[in-house]
Amino acid sequence: MKFPVVRLVVCATLSILFLGCASRSLPEYEDPLPRSQFMKVRTTAYTDTESDHRRYGNSSAAGTTLASGAIRSAAADWARWPAGTKFLILATGQVYEVDDYGWALSGRNTIDLYCSSWAEMNNWGVRRVTIQVLEWGDPWKSYHLLTPRRDYAHVRRMLQEIRTFY
Repeated sequence: MKFPVVRLVVCATLSILFLGCASRSLPEYEDPLPRSQFMKVRTTAYTDTESDHRRYGNSSAAGTTLASGAIRSAAADWARWPAGTKFLILATGQVYEVDDYGWALSGRNTIDLYCSSWAEMNNWGVRRVTIQVLEWGDPWKSYHLLTPRRDYAHVRRMLQEIRTFY
């Protein structure tokens, strides 16, 4: 009789450990900003050598190489700024294209700007800037790129929001 009880306790403990590790809470949800040509948004910066991006190397979620040239890569919630969205940061004159996303951006009004170095990333930090949307990406293209990745909670959140708003 002891063996089934011990086995039950061990199974329950392992389930809690594995489920706890596999499913972290999503970031707090923010209501989407109204879509307009000019938007004031929170921006952060990232680089491909950060620990949570190393396994992807310099590849974006869209399957392109992260860019730091005339048009730079940016990561965002694809329900708010679909893949392919191009925008200009008015304060710097730099143009970005959304080709990446991240767990911490899901359900948030934050855009993460790709930087090719740690120094550039740290120099940017966190800033509220006004952007001018030059071209909106296609939400349904984003949806189709995201669908095979729906096992992840942050992707499911973006898919649900795309279905709700478009």
